Amino acid sequence: MSTSAFSTKDYVRRMERAAGQAAEAGLAGILVSPGPDLTYFTGYRPTAVTERITLLILDTDREPVMMVPVLERPDAEPAPGAAAVSLVDWADGDDPYAALASLLDPVGHYAVSDSAWAMHLLGLQRSVPGSRYSAMTDVLPMLRAVKESDEVDRLAAAGAAADAAYRDILGVSFAGRSERDIGAQLAGFLREHGHSQVDFTIVGSGPNGANPHHEMSDRIVRNGDTVILDFGGLCAGYGSDTTRTVHVGPATDEERQVFDVVRRAQQAAFEAVRPGVTCQEIDRVARRVIGDAGYGRYFIHRTGHGIGLTTHEPPYLVEGELQPLVPGMCFSIEPGIYLPGRFGVRIEDIVTVTEDGGRRLNNTARDMHVVS
Repeated sequence: MSTSAFSTKDYVRRMERAAGQAAEAGLAGILVSPGPDLTYFTGYRPTAVTERITLLILDTDREPVMMVPVLERPDAEPAPGAAAVSLVDWADGDDPYAALASLLDPVGHYAVSDSAWAMHLLGLQRSVPGSRYSAMTDVLPMLRAVKESDEVDRLAAAGAAADAAYRDILGVSFAGRSERDIGAQLAGFLREHGHSQVDFTIVGSGPNGANPHHEMSDRIVRNGDTVILDFGGLCAGYGSDTTRTVHVGPATDEERQVFDVVRRAQQAAFEAVRPGVTCQEIDRVARRVIGDAGYGRYFIHRTGHGIGLTTHEPPYLVEGELQPLVPGMCFSIEPGIYLPGRFGVRIEDIVTVTEDGGRRLNNTARDMHVVS
């Protein structure tokens, strides 16, 4: 599995493909601000994102241009994708929006990175009043959603590292320790197995597991608790995101029943993955299993989200999302049941769409593991 550095040719291919997609959508181009989009197209990560504007312009009929503050130009120039764009700099005291006006279609409609600062967008609107802007997620939601093979390799490496961290945490004691303590140890295991960044280590024990976005607390884990472990971050530059539910000591019949419903829902949704199926259909499949078992009102979030340079990005597996699956898409499948004040169960894997189905990028057991 190769995770070698992306080349200038890789970034050129991405920029050309994006410009083509923008043209097909009737846009004049794409305005890319610092964040995952700029990293994706150039490999450039500004050391500090400040009020000074940095902007990559992917025009549909001109060569790419990137405007950077003059003091940050030495940081931008070595980026592999920067070799394929024209760099334009501006100094403190200049009006960067006036300079950008000369690079934009005065009546053009542009997609803008979701992470763009409002002050920069408003500055462009003042300098180019005839132009229009739309959020990238609204007009080009699939721009980064379909991964190339080397991106899938990185996601698989991140998944394998998260799997190794999970196997390690199964070997430690849970009872008598705080959620925060267990979460910190899990974060350490993620780093030991190659994660450069840990974004979250959710440890939801007992009633805390009934809150899908509970993170960690000082609650002491007890014998008899169901514990949700949801963890991930960046490894090889790409995201991991895994959820497993464990039990401290023997589980009750009800806890095992709820767990089995979630396990079957997750499996059914995975088996439904194939090219041409809509995102909402994967959500419906998981929801149908849980609803038929009588727990439908306790499944209170979407079934999944895309993953790549960030742990949450398009596509989203949710009712109303009609985007069909295509090979190379990567996303989570994570149904759950949350019984308020009692416990919760969630199982999550990252899945990539193949030519004839799907492939999991997380491969640890999905049964209810009993911990001490």
